[in-house]
Amino acid sequence: MGAGLFESRPELLGDVADDVLGWSLRELCLDGPEEKLTRTEFAQPALFAVSYALWVELRSRVDFAVAAAAGHSLGEFTALAAAGSLSYPEALRVVARRGRAMAAAADLEPSGMAALIGADAEMAENVAARRKAEGGRLAVANINAPGQVVVAGGAEDIDWVVGNIRDLGARKAIPLKVAGAFHTSFMAPAAEAVGEALAGVVFRQPEFPVWSNTTARPHVAEDMAEILRSQVVSTVRFSECLTDMASKGIDTFVHVGPGDVTAAMARRTVADAITLVVSSPEDVDEAVPAIVSIG
Repeated sequence: MGAGLFESRPELLGDVADDVLGWSLRELCLDGPEEKLTRTEFAQPALFAVSYALWVELRSRVDFAVAAAAGHSLGEFTALAAAGSLSYPEALRVVARRGRAMAAAADLEPSGMAALIGADAEMAENVAARRKAEGGRLAVANINAPGQVVVAGGAEDIDWVVGNIRDLGARKAIPLKVAGAFHTSFMAPAAEAVGEALAGVVFRQPEFPVWSNTTARPHVAEDMAEILRSQVVSTVRFSECLTDMASKGIDTFVHVGPGDVTAAMARRTVADAITLVVSSPEDVDEAVPAIVSIG
């Protein structure tokens, strides 16, 4: 992950990152092993660092006006760092603490997440409420796009969803390969740790609006610490963020970071959305003329 960026952005992915993390980012991303890289405590800082480096690489190649930004879960930190609300080392330090804390919370008891295909937010809320009425602990974790909502809870709650999904009104429930029930009360210990990590951070007003996963509205500096703390245990309302951004006239979305998941969410959420994907240095080459042509 991030091959090529380690050569072009050593000021971000070299000693600065390693000093914050206490381990070699380059070695883990380029040499693995994959099972270590995908562990929450390593995956979160690695994804943040590589995504931010891609952002810097893109901005160094083309000057364009940014109307707004949003990030899905961890990506919210990348968006805020890109907007100048906190520095790269500050954000990396908090993200590393967040990853360790969420991994530790997930280890406390078996839990997980499942994507409900063909379900909207209201249906997912009803499913969670029905399970809670039976004594379960199911919650809506992510509202990603029309027809795709993620629920999370204890291992037995996920089994219940998968086993009863047709009766619950959705087409399919797909268990996700994650460490635990992120963005639910299962992560309460992690939220406390993130709050402690954010206590010394002085947030600056972003250079462009950054939509909050929790409120689906733009962040303001004085509330960022509390919102980022509560984000760990709150529903990620990403589809609502995209819809609100579109209502302000935004129709072009650039996914910056490994993969292309948020671009797909934008296409499903916003009618006629223009999407670009920058997931590698090679993608920057293709994105630059597209961005210039859009203006």
